[in-house]
Amino acid sequence: MCTAALLAGVMNGVAGGGGLIVFPALVLVGVEPIHANATSTAALWFGTVASCIAYRRELSTQRQELFLLSSTSIVGGIFGSYLLLHTSSANFTALIPYLMLVATVLFAVNRPVMKWLKGSERTSANIRLPIIVLMLLQLVIATYGGYFGGGAGILMLAVLNIMGIENIHKMNAFKSWLATCINAVAIAYFIFAQKIVWVEAIMMAVAAIIGGYTSADIARKLPQVLVQYFITGVGFCMTVYFFMNK
Repeated sequence: MCTAALLAGVMNGVAGGGGLIVFPALVLVGVEPIHANATSTAALWFGTVASCIAYRRELSTQRQELFLLSSTSIVGGIFGSYLLLHTSSANFTALIPYLMLVATVLFAVNRPVMKWLKGSERTSANIRLPIIVLMLLQLVIATYGGYFGGGAGILMLAVLNIMGIENIHKMNAFKSWLATCINAVAIAYFIFAQKIVWVEAIMMAVAAIIGGYTSADIARKLPQVLVQYFITGVGFCMTVYFFMNK
């Protein structure tokens, strides 16, 4: 579980996808699915906080837009976690294969989307949307993030590019901060509902912090294609596993 959390902390700081590792790891060791989702959120939150600290220079600009998107993320995180805790365990278990499939597909398209983001500097100014539209998009993403979260990172990167942010490291910084906002309110809700398995959460949080803090440097140096294929492969394997065990 600690190895999964360490890798997930790095991946969340680089481009997302950490939930594809941690959530199945918890389910496979016997944690009930809703508790596994809440515990995964709690453990990985510390990693995104560490990523924000590492990216603190990139977070010092466009503060007004960041504040508006942060507020929207908090609202969406509350709504998404509310929906999760009002979903029966049986219904959520039935949804797991489909949620994993959606998250894995989103992560699988991460690399081409990242290439598009990096190559869109000339066109981004022409596709900027009003901030209210971007806030509505972020609200939908944050609701999904509060409910399950897998793949939410790549969706936020696309929204940030439409907002006009062209530097991929700044996008990663903003994405990490918005994920931190979403999961902070979700965790508060999960604590109140007593859905977090604390022993596993604390162990995995330590590993996620290490991975998250080192991710900023890794993001600048790591050849991402092999890691991308590895995480995608794990996600598809876990998806097949959950479909076969419905």
